[in-house]
Amino acid sequence: MDVLNKEYYTKSQLNKKLMGRWGEERAAEYLKNKGYKIIGLNFSCRFGEIDIIASYGVYVVFAEVKLRKDASFARAAESVNRAKRRRLTAAAEIWLSKNRSMLQPRFDVLEVYAPDGRGVYTLDGSAGSPIEINHIENAFSREDL
Repeated sequence: MDVLNKEYYTKSQLNKKLMGRWGEERAAEYLKNKGYKIIGLNFSCRFGEIDIIASYGVYVVFAEVKLRKDASFARAAESVNRAKRRRLTAAAEIWLSKNRSMLQPRFDVLEVYAPDGRGVYTLDGSAGSPIEINHIENAFSREDL
């Protein structure tokens, strides 16, 4: 299903999907600037979706991106609960079975905060306050489940 095909989504659903993609793009840019090589975006399987797959040193990194206006209610990473972690690790195992790698798997979470939201809604990052990205490396492991 095409994210931009309005026939399938309400305006609210479309805006949420577009904002999520915008946050994922900012997170991917952030990782590239830190020396990560982006291998894939939005890998989907029956267990769910992995937002970003990247390589960095000895690691293949499976990254979950969470976009919020701020952390006044809770940190964005807190929404990556046990059930979500299980789905992510299962999806990563599927990806690894299809893409042989000698790299060590690692699970990261990137919190993307767009304080006034205007940068998010314009989708070009030019409006609004600067965004903040908090990168939590090795946020969880398969053994934590």
